[in-house]
Amino acid sequence: MHDSLSQVDPFALTRQLIEIESPTFHENAVGKFLVETLTALGYAVETMPVPQPDPALVPGAGTLPRFNVYAVPPETNPEIVFSTHMDTVPPHVPFREDDDFLYGRGACDAKGIIAAQICASQQLLAQDIPTGLLFLVGEERDSAGAKVANRKPRGSRYLINGEPTDSRLALASKGSLRVDLRAHGKMAHSAYPELGESAIAKLVEVLHDIQQLELPVEETIGPSTLNIGLIAGGRAPNVVPDEAEAHLLIRLVGPAEAMKQLIESTVASRVDISYSFEVPLVRMRALGDIPTMIANFTTDIPSLTAWGEPFLLGPGSIHVAHTPNERISRQELLDCIELYVRLAGMLAAIA
Repeated sequence: MHDSLSQVDPFALTRQLIEIESPTFHENAVGKFLVETLTALGYAVETMPVPQPDPALVPGAGTLPRFNVYAVPPETNPEIVFSTHMDTVPPHVPFREDDDFLYGRGACDAKGIIAAQICASQQLLAQDIPTGLLFLVGEERDSAGAKVANRKPRGSRYLINGEPTDSRLALASKGSLRVDLRAHGKMAHSAYPELGESAIAKLVEVLHDIQQLELPVEETIGPSTLNIGLIAGGRAPNVVPDEAEAHLLIRLVGPAEAMKQLIESTVASRVDISYSFEVPLVRMRALGDIPTMIANFTTDIPSLTAWGEPFLLGPGSIHVAHTPNERISRQELLDCIELYVRLAGMLAAIA
């Protein structure tokens, strides 16, 4: 098994993964590829079915089966598991390369990371340190795959999750709170606005007040941030609007309840408030002399609490993830394979 594992080219594997389109809800093909690849390498591979959402409620939901992939060296139950996600955000960006970088959708978020973790797992097995590989669906939307996996833990003590952290260990990853605001008014002819009640005007006032808030700051992590990501409403330019809505995403540095109270006290009863997504802040620890950072983004880690103490580390920059120029450095990909091996070796020594 050691001989077969030594043959994987991380650049070729990254290219193969990028060339398979796998936006959230459409991970079937990349999941099958990983099952075939890992089985051929000699791993014991299993899949964990993850339900598709109701297409009537979730536009863009898929029709093919989706599943997580979990692989281990045969007859082992590893205490250390590498994990990342196989889904990507749309649109697909085709693979290309030059002397320094690999480009395309998923290059750093997170298909290059999948390749790095597989290669690290191979090197560790040669050192008699077996590790598991857990590749998940749905991270870019709702961590559906992670939630399924968390109901099926395998007894690991440590989880090394991969996201683009510039090859630095995250000491924390911020939480997320999605706030949905809906305003109601009364339709009228725009020539007689006094006969109506503008839902858009209500919403705009509320959003202005929210933007003036002093959001919490945590000294070791940084500030909370707020993004008004979506706004919709109205019927026509000559109609006083009766409905309007906005969807906000807040990056949390403290408890979600405190942020909810702040928002609700500001909004009062002017619009309806609901919360469609909530992920807590996660604190982690440094290890050895590996450089550290704070991740302003959210990961699958809060939904993988049953898989052991988490560490967050991966090659590439979050600043180019989700962009038309998504890329990963060839050298950083190779360096992070060695960094994964070093981190897992340190954990194995204390396991």
